[in-house]
Amino acid sequence: LLLLVSVYTIFLLLTRGPNHRKASQKLPPGPRPLPIIGNLHQLGTLPHHSLQKLAQKHGPIMSIKLGTVQSIVLSSPKAASLFLKTHDTNFASRPKLQASEYLSYGSKGMAFSEYGPYWRSVRKLCTSQLLSGSKTESFVELRKEVVGCLVESVKKSAVDGEVVDLSRKIGEVVEDIATTMIFGKKSRDDRYNLKGLAQELLSLVGAFNLADCVPILGVLDLQGLTKRMKKAGNFVDQVLENIISDHQQDTNPQHQDFVDVLLPLINQPLNPHDKHVYIIDRTNIKAILLDLMVAAFDTSATTVDWTIAELLKNPRVMKKLQDELQSVIGMDKMVEEKDLEKLSYLDMVVKESFRLHPIAPLLVPRECIEDTIIEGHWIPKKSRVMVNAWAIGHDPNVWSENVEEFYPERFIERNIDLKGHNFELLPFGSGRRMCPGMQSGLTIVRLVLAQLVHCFDWELPSGMRPKDIDMAEIFGLSVARADHLLLKPTYRLIGKTT
Repeated sequence: LLLLVSVYTIFLLLTRGPNHRKASQKLPPGPRPLPIIGNLHQLGTLPHHSLQKLAQKHGPIMSIKLGTVQSIVLSSPKAASLFLKTHDTNFASRPKLQASEYLSYGSKGMAFSEYGPYWRSVRKLCTSQLLSGSKTESFVELRKEVVGCLVESVKKSAVDGEVVDLSRKIGEVVEDIATTMIFGKKSRDDRYNLKGLAQELLSLVGAFNLADCVPILGVLDLQGLTKRMKKAGNFVDQVLENIISDHQQDTNPQHQDFVDVLLPLINQPLNPHDKHVYIIDRTNIKAILLDLMVAAFDTSATTVDWTIAELLKNPRVMKKLQDELQSVIGMDKMVEEKDLEKLSYLDMVVKESFRLHPIAPLLVPRECIEDTIIEGHWIPKKSRVMVNAWAIGHDPNVWSENVEEFYPERFIERNIDLKGHNFELLPFGSGRRMCPGMQSGLTIVRLVLAQLVHCFDWELPSGMRPKDIDMAEIFGLSVARADHLLLKPTYRLIGKTT
């Protein structure tokens, strides 16, 4: 290893000529990197926290080295707007990461494809055929059924006086909705082991991978991640092949899931009107399905879990939300999706949760396509760009002095949406690479949250007080709470529940 590092250091010295040194002087300010590891030693276990502190010293457009990879960290709404709106096209690509190579069929899905004709065609397919408003609406009965089962399960525990692992139940209901939308009802049995597979994929995609920061060390697989990714990639391919084969044998599906929508497109041109035409094959379809599964499984559940925890720590907000639900819905029935648009305080609660606990605190990294100058700073080609959405959400200059308080009312006077137009709140990103599943994800978050708050009162285990709830984070693909919510429910509704 020492010999390898020495050879690599000599290579860097030989390839860094006068032009490189001159250009480096124009990089955004940032902490001084060490050889080979760059600034990795300064990231800690919660990089979004560490990068916030570094940005407070070096500025909202900050240069750091992730190993040998030049990176730019953005920590203010203005900086995010410059990169994601003003210069969006030049930062619309994704870096090549090991996870996308081994787990996304060589980046053939939508999330990690390089910016270009193929990505545009795949995104258009997903937004028009899979994630459109009408397609999301077509699953309304599915969501009602699955969330109804959740309520009945928790109601039984309430009658029996049991403590509920609410974090686990939230995860299960989101997984059931996602797998059924993507793969159909048959996927909800244990035959495919999708839940176990998804957990391994989420673990691998969210893991810190040294090979992504110091590529020359990738061949050594010092962390064993490459081996795990190859094994998981082979296994997921077998599972997806089985699912596709089962769908091909089912000639009369009762409800079209995403696989049913995609299968007729095999061997069809993805972009028939372009000069270079891509023909869809099974690999393309599997990559798209895998991207959708990974994106859907963890994010919505994490948001609901954080929000419930904040409501428990802030009884005033919980009561105000329950009062709104009682006024709009009544105490004799459950929440329906058509009711969600009437629940203005629920909307503010969700936004406040996204502010304090963004799904992906550093968003998904972008990659600079060509050298450019922004605010007098040279941003070299292939630079990795991260938006510290967590730092922006915790900035008192953006949100006032009570920035650490869970205070949904701050959105009464602030006309902020979640569509990437307001750069102080970017839970789904912005611009060309904004998350196309926003509508579906928001619907699930609002419905599950509203149902749990409307149907039940929640009591902490004996001896615990609201201030005792642990809000420690675990960094990964999304930043989850470290501990599960263990709560005792009491059923609130009177009369019929469906």
